[in-house]
Amino acid sequence: SVWIASELKGLNDDCEHFESFPPGHLYSSKSGGFRRWYNPPWFSEVTPSVPYDPLVLRRAFENAVIKRLMTDVPFGVLLSGGLDSSLVASITARYLAGTKAAKQWGSQLHSFCVGLEGSPDLKAAREVADYLGTVHHEFHFTVQDGIDAIEDVIYHIETYDVTTIRASTPMFLMSRKIKSLGVKMVMSGEGSDEIFGGYLYFHKAPNKDEFHQETCRKIKALHLYDCLRANKATSAWGLEARVPFLDKEFINVAMAIDPESKMINKDEGRIEKWVLRRAFDDENHPYLPKHILYRQKEQFSDGVGYSWIDGLKAHAAAHVTDKMMLNASNIFPHNTPTTKEAYYYRMIFERFFPQNSARLTVPGGASVACSTAKAVEWDATWKNNLDPSGRAALGVHLSAYDAETPFDNKPSKIVESIPLMMEIPGVAIHG
Repeated sequence: SVWIASELKGLNDDCEHFESFPPGHLYSSKSGGFRRWYNPPWFSEVTPSVPYDPLVLRRAFENAVIKRLMTDVPFGVLLSGGLDSSLVASITARYLAGTKAAKQWGSQLHSFCVGLEGSPDLKAAREVADYLGTVHHEFHFTVQDGIDAIEDVIYHIETYDVTTIRASTPMFLMSRKIKSLGVKMVMSGEGSDEIFGGYLYFHKAPNKDEFHQETCRKIKALHLYDCLRANKATSAWGLEARVPFLDKEFINVAMAIDPESKMINKDEGRIEKWVLRRAFDDENHPYLPKHILYRQKEQFSDGVGYSWIDGLKAHAAAHVTDKMMLNASNIFPHNTPTTKEAYYYRMIFERFFPQNSARLTVPGGASVACSTAKAVEWDATWKNNLDPSGRAALGVHLSAYDAETPFDNKPSKIVESIPLMMEIPGVAIHG
């Protein structure tokens, strides 16, 4: 018989074999197989040629946000202070007043942010919230709070992918706080980086064809990474996340743009996601302060505070020995972990989901700064420096890792003075 569940944990105790239900597909018991029903123009990965029109892009995204303001429950926006969440918050605040939701819950928008004390996101989010006039809720967590939640996070999100776990943990902690306030739905900025080539490694894209094909690959894999995080980190607490960047009509508009316009060109002053920034750069009725509109991409797991990732690495190093790493390929022959942090997450995952079918549901392969394995080929130096943090984009990120330090245990230049906490049973050691 065929069983279908929304989560792995609904099947893994009872089924011998299970696999992911592919997104955009339907299953027919008559034909006994899957058929893809979602077949947009960009799916073929043929390079598009529609000229970039900032006003068309702006209107398409405003429509995607407005469509999601239809709600009969208390709601708010996730606001990290980065471009994507700030635009969602700005448009929501601008159009909320005339909606039924405003009549029911008030026209002042609530915004939510999470981070370590003094993190880049908290500072930027506070500034955006003040600019937009939202009721802002700022949640702080410590490295130890995050480490304590790791097992629950892996159980809920059902992956051992390093960057997904790094980013899911603060989102999981924030979702619990948001739900405790009685809020039941939040708007989020997921999907923009995949559509517009926002990750810092896109600086190295060799041509517009490669650039476009990589954005297609990233969107097709969203269910394994950012959407998995956004969906399950919030759903764990009964909170609904809505993602206007992944509106089907908006994706069709954005993915039809000639990728030459999306490419990063320092000589012309075009940074990552320039087409999106330019579309909302309105001098007469500004959506955001200029420096927020043009803030450098910061991956969520970095933006909550650089010492978060550094603390995770230190914690993993205290629990995974060099001898365990030498034997990793024998213990975990599939998707063998290459760092102590990856090994640590894998041990926890296999404790919850020990079946072979379970480990096969998680993607693998080389990645730098959230790239696909294919994009690692864009820069020869990356092959020796594989790490999913945005700070691994050496020569691109303003707070990049120090190139001389081995990647498995790199502190950033920015946080060398911040004490990290390493947990050893019964003892808390500050390094």
